[in-house]
Amino acid sequence: MKSTLRADEFSRRRFMETTAKSLLGVGALGITSRAGAALGPNLGLPDRAGAAKHLIYLYMGGGMTHMDTFDPKPGHENQGLTKAINTNVDGIQISEYLPSLANHADKLAIVRSLTSTAGAHSQGNYLMHTSYEERATIRHPGVGAWLQKFKGRLNPNLPGSVFVGGDSRINGGGGFFEPQFEPLAISDPNSGLRNSKRRGMDEETFNSRLDLAKNFDADFHSRYDLKQVRAYTSMYDDAVRIMTSRDLQVFDLNQEDQATRDAYGDDAFGQGCLLARRLIEHDVRSVEVSFGGWDMHNNVFIAAPDKCAIIDQAISALLSDLDRRGKLQDTMVVLTTEFGRTPRINQNAGRDHYPKAFSSVIAGGGIKGGTVWGKTDAGAENVEENPVGIPDFNATIAYGLGLPLDQVLYSPSKRPFTVAHKGRPVLDLFA
Repeated sequence: MKSTLRADEFSRRRFMETTAKSLLGVGALGITSRAGAALGPNLGLPDRAGAAKHLIYLYMGGGMTHMDTFDPKPGHENQGLTKAINTNVDGIQISEYLPSLANHADKLAIVRSLTSTAGAHSQGNYLMHTSYEERATIRHPGVGAWLQKFKGRLNPNLPGSVFVGGDSRINGGGGFFEPQFEPLAISDPNSGLRNSKRRGMDEETFNSRLDLAKNFDADFHSRYDLKQVRAYTSMYDDAVRIMTSRDLQVFDLNQEDQATRDAYGDDAFGQGCLLARRLIEHDVRSVEVSFGGWDMHNNVFIAAPDKCAIIDQAISALLSDLDRRGKLQDTMVVLTTEFGRTPRINQNAGRDHYPKAFSSVIAGGGIKGGTVWGKTDAGAENVEENPVGIPDFNATIAYGLGLPLDQVLYSPSKRPFTVAHKGRPVLDLFA
């Protein structure tokens, strides 16, 4: 009898740990104490009326080339083979590789004056996601985690944030926050949510084992009524609630008609954008969709058109869908990357790492569409007007989401942090 109970207890814990990890992106170890809060220096910012409720963060891993996307320089020798085209906003041109997005320029705020000091992928990726330099001693939260921390979940039956993509290491996760602020990671949007169904166990048996486990744990919980223990218990309660929720159907893209799926593109990024739309419609706070392969040291004029075609179709479909469904005002859509690429073409017909000047795009969430902020010089090598540092860019996103930029939260080691470090938002980007 004892051996059977031990086996059941082991199976139960393994099952719940796996489910919690799959659904919530957390593990049973490493639970941190709750971060404290305090007010930092008052930035003197006006309150954000009508703040966005959701964030869709589209991350181009590897360093998206700015001259071949959103900051073309027609006539300059640095431009190479890429041509510029007009958009539906007078005076704004973008790359010929983005013809569909050219028809959505009235929804876009194009930031052409981003600048960073991080020229390596790992450091640049981490800085863009967190506003802080990468350290060996601490992991910093990303904007999505800060959004969930300050604003809470909108739908208790789904994770607060979701990461869609094949990256093995997720930057901009929950950082030093409690485990429930880690995103649920989905590698393939077409596969639905794996490990979310009970196998070989009916509901009565499942509930019976849960009750038995709670009885076993009751004495321990009463004796050690600590935040860490309560967080561990809450993690499993969340897993059970989410696992039995009807809202899990949101992860099934087969519920969309084929015309809609085709509109986004049949690639993983396009279907990830479709999944992001479905998730925010079901009140998931933030969704990141990653798309790698932008590290174009060779043959940029062959590689960039293929990559651009994918994001052009997917993001255009996403913006149209959100607008048609009345969700664009409530949702900030961010397209960004860790750095740009060298304006001067290298000997391999490619472009190398270039953090000195690059571009990103924001739409929705009260952003003033048809806007270009900042300017690079004639060859896109230097920022000439209105430089935007990485913390400033993230502060702009956070401001649009209505987050308190001057509120300090303390890590378990009692170090103070804010959502965008020392960044200040670009208020002129908001309508």
